[in-house]
Amino acid sequence: MSGDLDINIKEPRWDQSTFMGRAQHFFFVTDPRNILKSSETLEDARVTVEKYRLGVVKPGLTEDELWRAKYIYDSAFHPDTGEKMVVGRMSAQVPMNMTITGCMLTFYRTTPAVVFWQWVNQSFNAVVNYSNRSGDSALTTNQLAAAYISATTGAVVTALGLKSLAKRLPAVMSRFVPFFAVAAANCINIPFMRQRELKYGIPVTDEEGNRLGESVTAAKSGIIQVVVSRIGMAVPDMAIPPVIMNALEKKAFMKRFPVLNAPVQVGLVGLCLVFATPLCCALFPQKSSMAVSSLETDLQESILHSSPHTTTVFFNKGL
Repeated sequence: MSGDLDINIKEPRWDQSTFMGRAQHFFFVTDPRNILKSSETLEDARVTVEKYRLGVVKPGLTEDELWRAKYIYDSAFHPDTGEKMVVGRMSAQVPMNMTITGCMLTFYRTTPAVVFWQWVNQSFNAVVNYSNRSGDSALTTNQLAAAYISATTGAVVTALGLKSLAKRLPAVMSRFVPFFAVAAANCINIPFMRQRELKYGIPVTDEEGNRLGESVTAAKSGIIQVVVSRIGMAVPDMAIPPVIMNALEKKAFMKRFPVLNAPVQVGLVGLCLVFATPLCCALFPQKSSMAVSSLETDLQESILHSSPHTTTVFFNKGL
């Protein structure tokens, strides 16, 4: 490689076998300031990273500058396809979710409001789930439309059902309807938006990154991990603010200025998301692994024939 740098940027800067290492990685990837990066900055980062991978180092490039470019690149480009993401990129999670979730928690009393904000939330989630899918195969337009309709309909129906049940419970419980609806909807939305992976599998590789085939078993494992992470992500920002707001709304200043309800709620959600988003993304390694013996029989046989010494395969679980 030309230049003085000799760094492996195929892997994150921090040890991904530990939770703290993964957390440090995702604090950079999900940094909401990255959403403000200009197209020129993103393109410069892409060129820097892709040229470095080919052995071409920009003159004067320092280690810190390379890692900065790598994290700008990771925050906006898909790891498998290399395509540039917009609304669905992970750096948009905090600003988008704090607004949508804050509004869901504020406007939960009427059926039209529940329907509207659940629809907005699941529409955004559908974009995120598709943008951060594993592998390099895209859904067809018909598959994408069917997945979107199924996921958003399931979320709205779940929310309305829970809202109806909450009428018989203490008033504070009504505030948690959005959380339970979102948790249930994640179990619907993510598998639907990644249905192609469940049908055809996702790429699995050896430790050096050599592609060994596609596995449905690996896809199922990755999707389950993402569902757990997303539900965990929703716990702090959808469970803590309702308790605080329930107490604040009894205070004189909130009764005097009810217009503060929404901005205060959105601010509380944003504060929780700044920490919950990277920490929950870090629950499982991005580059997950699985024993060859746990894969489909035909894929096991194929790997045994093409790479007999491989006992563990790796795959991108998605986000």
